[in-house]
Amino acid sequence: METITWRKRRLRTGTRFLFSYLCFFLTGSGPQLSSHMKRTNFEQNSSHNEDGSRWVDLLNQRVWSQELASTPPRGWNSYNAISWTITEEEFLQNAEIISKKLLPHGYEYVVVDHLWYRRNVTCASVDSLGVDVIDEWGRPMPDPDRWPSSRGGKGFTEVADRVHKMGLKFGINVMRGINTQAVKANTHILDPLSGNVYDYFNGKIWTAQDIGIKERTCARMQNGFMSVDTTLQAGRFFLADLYQLYANWGVDFLKQDCVFGNDLDMNEIYHASWLLRNDRPILYSVSPGIGATPMMAKSVSGVVNMYSINGHNWDDWEDVVARFDVARDFAAANMIGANSSWPDLDMLPLGWLSDAGSNEGPHRTTNLTLEEQRTMMTLWCMAKSPLMFGGDLRKLDDTTYSILTNPTLLEVNSFSSNNKEFPYIKSEGLRSWVATGRQREIYVALFNLNSKKTTITAQKSDLARALPGTTLTTRASCKGKEVWSRLDLGIIDHSISIAVETHGTALVVLHCN
Repeated sequence: METITWRKRRLRTGTRFLFSYLCFFLTGSGPQLSSHMKRTNFEQNSSHNEDGSRWVDLLNQRVWSQELASTPPRGWNSYNAISWTITEEEFLQNAEIISKKLLPHGYEYVVVDHLWYRRNVTCASVDSLGVDVIDEWGRPMPDPDRWPSSRGGKGFTEVADRVHKMGLKFGINVMRGINTQAVKANTHILDPLSGNVYDYFNGKIWTAQDIGIKERTCARMQNGFMSVDTTLQAGRFFLADLYQLYANWGVDFLKQDCVFGNDLDMNEIYHASWLLRNDRPILYSVSPGIGATPMMAKSVSGVVNMYSINGHNWDDWEDVVARFDVARDFAAANMIGANSSWPDLDMLPLGWLSDAGSNEGPHRTTNLTLEEQRTMMTLWCMAKSPLMFGGDLRKLDDTTYSILTNPTLLEVNSFSSNNKEFPYIKSEGLRSWVATGRQREIYVALFNLNSKKTTITAQKSDLARALPGTTLTTRASCKGKEVWSRLDLGIIDHSISIAVETHGTALVVLHCN
């Protein structure tokens, strides 16, 4: 039997989506795809790189959920810690700790990463075929062995309810399009208006094989998912019903994979963003970031809240180093916070973790040194990336907690402006970022990517050139303090000069008058 809460949610959300269906699919007032957008995605990628501006006007309609991302979102994602094998018990244990320790610092989203629908059996892996749980309409359902409250068709309803009672918001990772297993099983398409099998034309029964585009599989899960043909009403109905299901469950955050970067699928991004418009907005994130460019980001920034701009970030120093150039380029293109949309440098793999691609849970501490962890956190905050912690909260140590909750870093992440790379430090292996604060303070981050301790110097005159119109001028009297060491630097006459540890950082806050 369904719970009263579940029935009420279905009725309330179903009414909203019924109105959306009528407007979107029947009256033609929803998104109208041009012939340019109806071409194959490979052609779209090519056209986008050549003339991305064609889509800007079409896509520059903010989803209602933009109000949820006036600052970079914060939360926790399960993948770094517990891989895809996470259970309901493990998830709720982590959520409970977050609600007590990290929620007061703005970490409000708890997200189940991908493969929550995959059975944890011997043959299962990231790209397995035939071991997913799907319903009669081809929609993914939580594995009931790992998520027992999902039995009876309730999906994540009870998990979301428990998360909401903790004061948190609930998120899931989904993939592009339709599950390959559903296409092979040739499941029927649900007509969301009648609640029966969709048979729009002359009694034809439409199925998954009619709407799945077999040539457009997900690059990293080619046995897992494929695109849906959104030129067909059956395809649009499938997606609409799928997103209605997620809304019914009480989802607040939707991270969609295989739609961005090298897997760019503008049709599905646009349809998803439209369908997520309701009176309980759902934050919308897209990935992967491999191959993402600022031009690509401009075409989606009006309809998504955050987007990946690189590959997965695990606890590997080279992964952290790779973010510096990417973050610089997106900042230079003025994409930080454009349309309240945020370039995402990926998760923060701190604390107690599992291995990338592993089928086992957390069993080791992060491989990053303390200096490397601070460097990562400082770059993420100076670049105003969303902050999604990836470690297991059940073994949250004091060091990790202090990094995640550093008040100055969180202030920078949420409220700083003019964030960009400082171009006047040119020595190999040295980088720097600058930003301004809402109390007119100046932030200067110095990064030593070299394998030995190095003194980094930033001239006051160069800082003034990088931040014109601020309180920092060549004649201004400035006092400085370094955040991580809490060292008082006193009066800054001509330059900031700090010996920075191997792979380390220094974050200086200047108050000038």
